[in-house]
Amino acid sequence: MLPMKRLSPIVIILLPFLIIFALIFLFGRNPTPSPAQPSSDKMPAQPMTEPEMQIDPAKKYIALLKTSVGDITIELGAQKAPKTVNSFVSLARQGFYTNTIFHRIIKGFMVQGGDPKGDGTGGPGYSVTETPAPDTKYLRGTIAMAKTAAEPAGTSGSQFFIMQSDYNLPPDYITFGKVISGLDVVDKIATAPTNPGGKSSTPIDPVKILSVEITEE
Repeated sequence: MLPMKRLSPIVIILLPFLIIFALIFLFGRNPTPSPAQPSSDKMPAQPMTEPEMQIDPAKKYIALLKTSVGDITIELGAQKAPKTVNSFVSLARQGFYTNTIFHRIIKGFMVQGGDPKGDGTGGPGYSVTETPAPDTKYLRGTIAMAKTAAEPAGTSGSQFFIMQSDYNLPPDYITFGKVISGLDVVDKIATAPTNPGGKSSTPIDPVKILSVEITEE
């Protein structure tokens, strides 16, 4: 048997460092991917609990929706739907709706927005429930909160819709205001071109909500 060659002192000293370097190289080649960047200029705040009551239902509240195609002024029904209005006002004051879009539009029916994700799946991280009246009507200019079919009537998060036309819907969606100025802007949003290759209600160039300003009277 041939005798084994002795390792030089330099190799013995460097060997642990070479092993460490090899391990770092091996396990560092596939780092954890970083999260995707949000598509909007500003990601809205994401509160995780229903806000405490901060409005006075006896007072009048006006919401000014500044959009990329004009302004929509809405008188909020604080007496009729205080919990829903309180949630909407709280989100608006936090800037939650800033730089969100009208992600769903159906000409002759309604326009829908208020989703921080912009695809119909987002919300504020909590829900509010306020039972709609059995005789609730969804008339042109009415603003109501959107919900999924599986959720109880009157459930809402942050997504809302504005009626472009009178429509016969079941009283499952809590209404909380009406447009008092800017119905022409609602019409502009509702008649925007939609994506022929995808959902027919998805706009090609979505209208952006620049801000929602709340005034108390």
